[in-house]
Amino acid sequence: MKITLLDAKTLGDDLDLSSLEALGELTIYATTTVDETQERIAESEIIITNKVVITAELMENSPKLKLICIAATGMNNVDLKAAEEKGIVVKNVAGYSTQSVVQHTFAMALYLLEKMAYHDEVVKSGTWSDSGIFTDISHPFYEIAGKKWGIIGLGTIGREVAKVATAFGAKVSYYSTSGTNLEQEYPHQSLTVLLGECDIISIHCPLNQQTQNLINKGNLKYIKDEAILLNLGRGGIINEADLAVELDSRVLYAGVDVISKEPIVRENPLMNVQNREQLLITPHIAWASKEARVKLLEGIVANIKGVTKETNG
Repeated sequence: MKITLLDAKTLGDDLDLSSLEALGELTIYATTTVDETQERIAESEIIITNKVVITAELMENSPKLKLICIAATGMNNVDLKAAEEKGIVVKNVAGYSTQSVVQHTFAMALYLLEKMAYHDEVVKSGTWSDSGIFTDISHPFYEIAGKKWGIIGLGTIGREVAKVATAFGAKVSYYSTSGTNLEQEYPHQSLTVLLGECDIISIHCPLNQQTQNLINKGNLKYIKDEAILLNLGRGGIINEADLAVELDSRVLYAGVDVISKEPIVRENPLMNVQNREQLLITPHIAWASKEARVKLLEGIVANIKGVTKETNG
């Protein structure tokens, strides 16, 4: 089988791809542009893509193509209808990054809650050395215990975040973006009430018509001063321009791992926030622990083996 991996760089240079090489004739590309895609997949039977878009036209001009493996959970980069019409199987990998995203959620929350940016700098700059006192409590931090933690999107990841937050001693509530996931062990609140009552708010929902621009200037104002807002869902759920204005107008903290356009453009309003200690941005890494990426690769291999086994009989 001719297998083509289109964007290996998104899996990381530290993964052992020998399990893929054992399945067929593997061609690896670090990245693939729109203009390069057709030529690279024209003779392929199996392609692996994380973010490279596979359109109906590309499939039409790749007559040997039997399987598209998506190296992610989301499938919006493949024309699924066209694939079905052409008898091309499309497989994603689900559940591989849950623990990684949960861990990153709390890493971001604790970084902001404990004012780590300030405390790291006050030591490294020598300010603490010159202070004459054994501690620095000028920037007080708080405990998660007893705080209200609101979760927007109580799916698989959201439920795991709820468990950990509860273990820390937080009081968890949630908002269902679909309006259907209402029978849970945690109290459901309207979005406005959740934003207004919670000390820490984390977003774990998908980007769709219901969640596009969900958090904006119309409701950011309800979030209490010194609260923490975290986006571990998708860029576009928070209006970034509105958030930037809010961060510079009062003491509010935000951590975002996802951006509306990735990588972030220098013109993004969040890049120009003046109150920089109130904002933490990470480069879409919540999903990407070493363990999660190993699980992802294992899922891709399993998908290829499963489909080829069915095809062969």
